[in-house]
Amino acid sequence: MECRPGCAACCIAPSISSPIPGMPDGKPAGIPCVQLDEQFGCLLFGLPERPAVCGGFQPLPDVCGSHRDEALWLIGELERLTG
Repeated sequence: MECRPGCAACCIAPSISSPIPGMPDGKPAGIPCVQLDEQFGCLLFGLPERPAVCGGFQPLPDVCGSHRDEALWLIGELERLTG
């Protein structure tokens, strides 16, 4: 599965505990990463400053669903169940 352009559910729904440039304490669940641009693209994509957790996230149908709203819900539920 390929990432959907403009989705960014994985950059919004989960909490990230590792530091992110501009978010030294990571980010809470449901809060967009400060590194998202206006089109929901990652400003750190391909750069060494991008956190390993972000680079390790792989799009999967069970996590990303069939559209952005479903991905936000699925990832949010995973966060709620494992947080």
